[in-house]
Amino acid sequence: TTRAGLQTPERVTLNTLSGQARYSVPEEQAEGSFVGNIARDLGLDVQRLVSGNARIVTKGSRQYVDLKRDKGILVVKERIDREELCEKTTPCSFSFEVILENPIQLYRVTVEVTDVNDNTPAFPKEEMHLKIVETAAPGTRYALQRADDSDVEMQSQPDGSQIVEMVLITPLDREKDEEHALVLVASDGGSPPRTGTARIHITVLDANDNAPVCSKQVYKAEVQENSPVGTVVTAVSATDADKGVNGEVTFSFAHVGQQAKLLFDVDSKTGQIKITGSLDYERSKSYQLNVLASDHGGYSDTCKVIIQVTDVNDNSPIIQLMSFSSTISEDALPGTTVAVINVHDEDSEGNGLVECSINNDLPFKIESSLSGYYSIVTDDVLDRESSPPLSNRKTINVKVSDVNDNPPKFDESEYSRTVPENNSPGLSIFTVRARDADWGQNARISYFLEEKQINGASLNSLVSVNSESGVISAAKSFDYEQIKLFEFNVTARDAGSPPLSSVVQVKLLVQDQNDNGPQVLYPVQTGGSLVAEMVPRSADVGYLVTKVVAVDVDSGQNAWLSYKLQKAADRALFEVGLQNGEIRTIRQVTDKDAVKQRLAVIVEDNGQPSRSATVIVNVVVADSFPEVMSEFTDFTHDKEYNDNLTFYLVLALAVVSFLFITCVVVIISVKIYRWRQSRVLYHSNLPVIPYYPPRYSDTLGTATLPHVYNYDTCRTTDSRKSDCKFGRAGSQNVLIMDPSSTGTCSGYRARRASWTSQTLL
Repeated sequence: TTRAGLQTPERVTLNTLSGQARYSVPEEQAEGSFVGNIARDLGLDVQRLVSGNARIVTKGSRQYVDLKRDKGILVVKERIDREELCEKTTPCSFSFEVILENPIQLYRVTVEVTDVNDNTPAFPKEEMHLKIVETAAPGTRYALQRADDSDVEMQSQPDGSQIVEMVLITPLDREKDEEHALVLVASDGGSPPRTGTARIHITVLDANDNAPVCSKQVYKAEVQENSPVGTVVTAVSATDADKGVNGEVTFSFAHVGQQAKLLFDVDSKTGQIKITGSLDYERSKSYQLNVLASDHGGYSDTCKVIIQVTDVNDNSPIIQLMSFSSTISEDALPGTTVAVINVHDEDSEGNGLVECSINNDLPFKIESSLSGYYSIVTDDVLDRESSPPLSNRKTINVKVSDVNDNPPKFDESEYSRTVPENNSPGLSIFTVRARDADWGQNARISYFLEEKQINGASLNSLVSVNSESGVISAAKSFDYEQIKLFEFNVTARDAGSPPLSSVVQVKLLVQDQNDNGPQVLYPVQTGGSLVAEMVPRSADVGYLVTKVVAVDVDSGQNAWLSYKLQKAADRALFEVGLQNGEIRTIRQVTDKDAVKQRLAVIVEDNGQPSRSATVIVNVVVADSFPEVMSEFTDFTHDKEYNDNLTFYLVLALAVVSFLFITCVVVIISVKIYRWRQSRVLYHSNLPVIPYYPPRYSDTLGTATLPHVYNYDTCRTTDSRKSDCKFGRAGSQNVLIMDPSSTGTCSGYRARRASWTSQTLL
């Protein structure tokens, strides 16, 4: 502000100040609030302030304090926000000058703004989500995001730190509580204090810490003999308190006799027990099976299955003639024994009871003597002349021999199974089973693998099959990253003559395991020149410093990567994106921040257990190359200069120079030749068709080289240790630091000129 006829204060040069005053005022005071009595404190009369046209001169665009000349006091002119004025800097103050005229006097006034607890602590996110495996040990610590308060009355931890950690006190049990909800409260140091909250959601991840439990310890079932193959006898069941893969239960026989294995089979997934052979009550009336319920972690439980075979009337009585008189006198007395027979039925109980009878019109009867033995005796006086001719009957059993007229049949039309990678060689994967309706040797089945090449390897080098049992085993340890699925055929052949066979297709899927850790692609960690990302001091909040790029050759959730900051010189300055690996600033860069920053980023996959890799990111906080040259040696860690590398660089430079000179000579020769040809054509009066190479006048940057091509060079007194870096236009600042370079750096920019027809010709 200026007055007419008076020189402005900015143009007046004073050697010394006439005086100065200092005041303190809380922030957020209402407009017109009293700041201080400037007339009294500077020893001035109020009339002097009025006559000298006292006024306030500030350097900035805002004036927080106003001068009441008629009262000689300073009052608040507009709202003062300490956080807006000074952010975290303390103490916070602003200064201005009070100038008087006739004569000119200059006084400096400093006003300190004290903090008022007018801001509430706030967390970056209102909700935090954590995943903790249930086998985590008590005492395990988990870092949490801390709250931020714009005020300066922020409380610290009892040990003076600002790190917020959650500590596991008691063991977790997913089967009891799968999720937990907590509330994190942050309080500042104001009076009264202000608080902010954030909700913490904890998901407990399952671990295989529970064994399967059979629904019953003893199962009882009945089945009729001669029941057809495939009949379901009963089904066992078991439960596992774990979740997902850890809770999957498979069933198998354990400690079962050889005869029972041929007659029964258990479904590994459903637990159904089916008949696979011919049951005969007369051979065995009951069977006891032990079924093993197992999970994928090696835990198991055993239940007993008792199967009672019920009898069926499937056997005819057998009559054996023990004694027989083929001739008997007609005067034989009644009761004379003619024959003795034995009757036997292999069935049991009621089905084994027999009744014997003869024709009623004959003079004979049957009497029972002993158990199973019967006597045929005369029942009346015989008369040869009137008696009908006697007869006898005997049943002849004819046994039909088997012919190999049935090929083996597999239980399934196609087999599809899984096997985890990194399995132990020789692991039994599953069993293929075929049935043959023939008998004896014709029903004896052998199993074979086809000859096949899979990924250049023989099938026999991957899997094998037991020729008798049909058990398919792994011949080697599988690697999911090399082979994920392969198909092959299994042949079942009987022992008949000629033999019959059938073929079934088998698909074997390799399950991925978390056996590969993350691999960091950028930044590259080498033993040569160090790479540093440069961040200007004028960078805004959220400035993208760099991006950590990593891959994991595993699949599924084993390849899901997360990034977190393990170690940093200043955690309050940088953060890393959990999913994308982007390193950004989380606040404004200040002069107090160190020039060099060293960040350790952990890249972790989502496998169980997880694998991780660590990458070191060097960051330089500076606005230009010369500003950071003095810091280069701190990043090098005294690495030795590689003389061999220098030799190769000099050799490469010599070769390139030779090729360049050769090209120049060839181009000049071609241009001279074309010039001479054009002169001949000119003198011959022939029409000349000018030749213009493609893109000769390309000025839009569509050729292989852009118009502007940037590169930076670092020059030293030793030409062997100079360094050069090429970069794309518009890319972020990247420093390539040679450990042996101690010279200065300068930047250059070269522009590719547009080619013209004259230049080419």
